Parts: sequence; C-alpha cells; structure tokens
Amino acid sequence: MLERQQNQSELSRRTVVAAGAATALAATALGSAASAQAAAKASGGLKVGVGKAAFTPAASLLPLDNFTGVHDDLNVRVLLVESGSRSIALAVLDLTSISAEAIALMRDAVTAATGIAAANIMVTVTHCFSAPHVQASSSSAGAAAYVQNIAGATKAAVADAVKNLQDAEVGYGSGRVDVNVNRNVLTTDGYWLGVNEQLPSDKGVYVARFNDLDGNPIAVLANYNVQSCVMQDSVMADGTLPITADLAGAAMTHVEAQYPGAVGFWLVGACGDQFPAYRSKRYTIDKDKGWTYGVDLHDAGFALLTAQGERLGNEIVRVAQGIGKYESGKQVVVRLVTDDITTTQVTGPQAGAPTKSVTFTPTGTAQVPLWVFQVGKGVFAGVEPELSTTTATSIRENSSFSSTFVMSMFEGGAKNMPDKWNFDHVTYAAVDGFYIEGTAEKAASRIGRIIKSLN
Repeated sequence: MLERQQNQSELSRRTVVAAGAATALAATALGSAASAQAAAKASGGLKVGVGKAAFTPAASLLPLDNFTGVHDDLNVRVLLVESGSRSIALAVLDLTSISAEAIALMRDAVTAATGIAAANIMVTVTHCFSAPHVQASSSSAGAAAYVQNIAGATKAAVADAVKNLQDAEVGYGSGRVDVNVNRNVLTTDGYWLGVNEQLPSDKGVYVARFNDLDGNPIAVLANYNVQSCVMQDSVMADGTLPITADLAGAAMTHVEAQYPGAVGFWLVGACGDQFPAYRSKRYTIDKDKGWTYGVDLHDAGFALLTAQGERLGNEIVRVAQGIGKYESGKQVVVRLVTDDITTTQVTGPQAGAPTKSVTFTPTGTAQVPLWVFQVGKGVFAGVEPELSTTTATSIRENSSFSSTFVMSMFEGGAKNMPDKWNFDHVTYAAVDGFYIEGTAEKAASRIGRIIKSLN
C-alpha cells in the first residue's frame, strides 16, 4: 500500500537563488501533489491478485471419461479481490461441472494461502464440454488423481495470486459479438437442439478490467451467453477424443496473448439455451423438420474453434481497451452477498430425444443458492443452474448497476433452470431441469432485490 510520501525536495530557502526559486518550488509542489494523489488512490483501497495453473490429466491417466488425448490445457484461474478488511476469492475452471469434493479441496487451498473464509470463496466453471467430468475420488484411481490435479493447480494459482496482490483500479465496459445462437429448434417430435436464428440470443459481451495503478492490466473478466461446446463429441481422424478448454479457453488465450502477464476469466452467462453458432459435431434439421445428430468435421472443427475464440477475444480486448473510467482506493466497495430461494425439486424423463409433453414428479423442496458480488460500480450475480437468456436479460435490465454480469454454473454447476417459455414449449432445457416452473423467475426477483439493496 502506498504511503504518503515526504517532500523529496527539501530545499533550504537560504540556498535557492532568486532566479531559480519559482521553478524549484513549483516542481516541489507538483511532486507533493502527485504523491498525495497516489497515496489517496491506494490507501486502504482496492487490491487485486491473479494466478493461473493447468490441471490437464497426464497421458498416463487417459482414457478418462472417454477422452483419449489432449489438444490444449485445462486451467484454473484465481482472482483475489481485497478492500479494507474484506477479502474475496473467485476460482474459474475449464470444466463442464465440478464435484463438491473437489470444491472443498480448492477452498481449503485458498483459505490456507489467504485466510479467506470458505463462505467468501466463489467457485465456478466455464461449462466446457470437452473436458472430463470430475468424479468422486473413490470411483477410480484416475478420478482420484484428477481431483488431486485440480487441488494442486488451485494451490499453485492462489500462491501466485497472493504473490502479486497489489493496489488496483477497476473499470467496466460492454460490446457485442455474434458468436452465440439460440439452440431451440422445432422438429416434428417437438423442440430439440440445433440452430435457431429467430429466437432470443443476447449478443452482449460484458467486460471488467483490473489494472495496477500504472494502468497495466492485471485481469480481464468477460461475461457472455454461450455453452463452450464447439468440439463436444467431435472425434479426430485418428479416432481420439481430445481434451480442450474449447471456446472459453480459446477466447481467454487470445485475451491473455494481448495482455502478457494478465489473466483472463471467462464467466459463462445464460448457457441453458445458447450454442456456439458453429460446432464441429452438430445437429441438423431437414425441410420436413426431421433431426439428426452426427455430422462431424473431426480435426477441421478446431478451425471453427480458433475462429470463434478469436472473434470473441477480439471484442473482449476492444472493449477492455476502450474503458475510460476507473475506480480505485477506498471508494471501491467490495462485498459478497449470498442468499437462496426455496423451490420444489422435480424429476422427469431423461432428455434423450424431443417430446411434445412431459410429466414432472415433485420430489421435495430444494434450496437454490445465489451469489451477488460487488466491486465498485459493477455487480456480478451468479446461480448454480444453467439460466435461460430471458432470465439473464431480466436480471440485467432490472439492475440498478450500470455494469451487471449474470452467470450460470456457480458452485460446480447444476442442470437447467428454464424460464416459462422453455417450459411452455417443452424444450431440452425444460426436460433436463431439476426445478418446478417459476423457479427461474423467483430467482431473478430475489437477485434483483439483493442488487437493489447494495445501492
């Protein structure tokens, strides 16, 4: 933390000749003012630290969850945010979901390195479908080693974050990029998965940039509505199913290449009804509304991944470069509010094919946890299940903060929490959900009240 500096030009009035007195005193005054401004900017204010480490399974652990090769690394990225007595951590992993066991080990690592209580450590995933699922350590030796990889990588990442924790400033911006598309397509058998340009798809990309006090980037956070599944199920020409951080990883790799030393964080938004526009293995719908799944570009699919990742990354960087207003020092409010809503949990048929009707069976009450994280003029709202676009849009439009990030897949992730439209049209998200109709709207309302209370 910067301290108020003493005047470094303690010139004796007796030794200043008359001709140079005005110049010397002016320089002294300017130096003192600059020092005072820097001290006020940082004193007791915002501090940020970041770290990143790979947890990719070694070749000796493969095959794991049917994956037989590695195209690029899976990473855990850790962000530490501190202001005054408040310290909060965010960990983001290149995974589809993550187990409670692994999350507990991650929290232990973060707490041991930082002293941050478990309740102030947020864990989320990018919802990447080309990474092995995290199974219980007791299920196999490979699964146990994979969990230990995640714990070890978290320990390494948080150690780096602690090492480079420094005074910081934060700014926000938003842009627009056309990489996602609504995946709800009407077939002869009901709604299924595909590409539908006519249904809602929020193209907004929301960006937070943390700098050191010289304006150098420390972290860039990006929030966008899309599943990271360009290479999902795509098998290579040699028969391998490769591990990749997919779209989120490609976008963040591009961002990090533009800002050496900074870490990029992918915050997945409403992913319950959004696909990448182009996928390597995809669903196709014919003129009679018949559907098939299996057209596979194999190795060529990575060209789609690179192009779309670069397109997202370019827009994220453009927005980050254009941020003109930053906050720093004591005026940056940092806080985390956690809450939950009570709803009814249900079970239904497995979402293996389209259907025009579905019967859900209530199985009891359930608590849906909510997170609202504020850093200055920006707010980050997170839920465990996959949100639909209209739910995220509702939260953002009703927020009193000019910069509002809405995220799915907190606390390891859960199945879909569809909105009314998805229930009414019996989409994949509706059939593949855990919660009774109205839960999404209830969660959005509660998040709205929390956000309002922060003003």
